[in-house]
Amino acid sequence: MVMCVFGYGSLIWKAGFNYDDRLVGFIKGYRRVFYQGSTDHRGTPEYPGRTVTLLPADGEVCWGVAYKISDKEDEETALTYLEVREKQYDQKAYLDFFADPAATTPAVSRVMVYIGSEDKKHNKNYLGPAPLEDIAKQIIRAEGPSGPNRDYLFHLETALLQIGCKDKHVMDLANEVRRMLSDEQKEPTS
Repeated sequence: MVMCVFGYGSLIWKAGFNYDDRLVGFIKGYRRVFYQGSTDHRGTPEYPGRTVTLLPADGEVCWGVAYKISDKEDEETALTYLEVREKQYDQKAYLDFFADPAATTPAVSRVMVYIGSEDKKHNKNYLGPAPLEDIAKQIIRAEGPSGPNRDYLFHLETALLQIGCKDKHVMDLANEVRRMLSDEQKEPTS
């Protein structure tokens, strides 16, 4: 049996495990949002960064990549690795993955997806929605063991553009962060 994992955040540009095939495509009924707190990669418990999670959204699609893993040993290694890497995400869903917008049949059924739910009881790092400016300020300030939170945002924007996806939420946020950083550089020092 082949294991498939869907990446919609950092997994797009950094899998971190062996795989047989990488397919570009989307899942239906979800949208990507910067509502998940990161206290172990892109922030700290004292000042969490923001990473993406998925929210149910009728009629929307979320583009990303699906990794197919057929070797049993590679599958076990990948699963062990992902359980640590994605530990702040409290749900796993198994969804249909489509590679062609015109297709009515999925390219892959039951692709595994890690999701940080809105349930604060089970997902203590869920930050939820906030004004774009507030999210941008938090991303600018946050930094964790994996580096500055802004790097995550900019890598995601680039990775999405490379697969042909213009995600409005990601692009608006990246543009706001760039604007704020530019304004900071223009401020006179005393």
